[in-house]
Amino acid sequence: MNPDGFTLRELVRMAEGRGKLEWGQTSSLMALVANVLRDPKKGKISKPADFNPYFQDRKPVKAPLSILRDVFCKPGKGGDSV
Repeated sequence: MNPDGFTLRELVRMAEGRGKLEWGQTSSLMALVANVLRDPKKGKISKPADFNPYFQDRKPVKAPLSILRDVFCKPGKGGDSV
């Protein structure tokens, strides 16, 4: 592939996409092998996400609204001055 027609951002996104695709396939194979070789009475079932470095378990973060106020409403910046 000739990279001349692409920006750096596009090339980075393509490289990340390919890495995620390849790790998805590899982690599926690793989970398959791990599940075939595990002891059903002792071991837990492996999922591809256990082996994939790109997978992140997304859990919502709870934060008080005062953090948003501190970030977006800076003190001393009133809207009445022109």
